[in-house]
Amino acid sequence: MKFQNYFKKVIVLSFAVILMSYSASFAAVSNEYSFKVTNRTDTAIKKLLASEDGEKYGFFDIGKGIGAGKTATMIWDKSTDEGNCEWYFKAVFADDSESEPVTFDFCEENLELVFD
Repeated sequence: MKFQNYFKKVIVLSFAVILMSYSASFAAVSNEYSFKVTNRTDTAIKKLLASEDGEKYGFFDIGKGIGAGKTATMIWDKSTDEGNCEWYFKAVFADDSESEPVTFDFCEENLELVFD
């Protein structure tokens, strides 16, 4: 009888730990800042350049790029969590041309950057 009670406690405790770890991982994912990038041009975007001051640009990781007519969801790196809301962005296309810099407010919810 004691063995059955012990076994039940172990199962309940294991289940509780699994639920808590799932909840913690879900909360971590939901705290990420994301935005969408839509490419309405006829040329793939191969790079996104980002800058807080509009002068010094760094690369935003977009993987293999964003195809013509496609939309992709981007996730900000955690190192930018305490940064400014307004950022400058430029797209670099497959033909090596660049878009004009555009300012976006990343404190805005459901932000979508559109390159025409």
